[in-house]
Amino acid sequence: AEITRCWPAMAGMNYDRLESRGLQWPCPDKEHPGTAVLHENMFPRGRALFTAITWKGPDEAPDEEYPLVLSTGRVLYQYHTGTMTRRSKVLEESAPGPYVEINPEDAEVLGLVDGEIVRARSRRGRITLPVRITDKVHRGMVFMPFHYKEAAANLLTNDALDPKCKIPEAKVCAIRIEKMTEAVA
Repeated sequence: AEITRCWPAMAGMNYDRLESRGLQWPCPDKEHPGTAVLHENMFPRGRALFTAITWKGPDEAPDEEYPLVLSTGRVLYQYHTGTMTRRSKVLEESAPGPYVEINPEDAEVLGLVDGEIVRARSRRGRITLPVRITDKVHRGMVFMPFHYKEAAANLLTNDALDPKCKIPEAKVCAIRIEKMTEAVA
């Protein structure tokens, strides 16, 4: 209720209206039906403002020593570092642990077998986890969810910062995958 007094775009909202049929803001008064599609006809200042930028590649590219590009991300059944979702038996059964996905062609070159334990190594760290061989990732790339503390993917990622917004480059870095029999401490 407090926000309806502070923000005119929600002045027409109250719990009864929200619970009976839902409302989309802006809803400036009690007679307003709510806004089905925000900016359906026009943006507040007229046309949408787009700014062209020059693309800049990642800070770290694959090379001979670290030939694969790691992309980290989420899985449907876990949330962030799993501090809440990993306590749920149902969610944990659906997504029980860490893994790294690799393309079948890359797996063949490395002599990997689906499900075997491998070491993923970057210039910043290393983790041990099972490999999943799948064509869901392109050749030269691997995917790893970051939810699992027992194989924390972010130990591998690059902490290079975007020069303008200072966001770390945590979604892409160069790594290598090693068979455990060949892995060096």
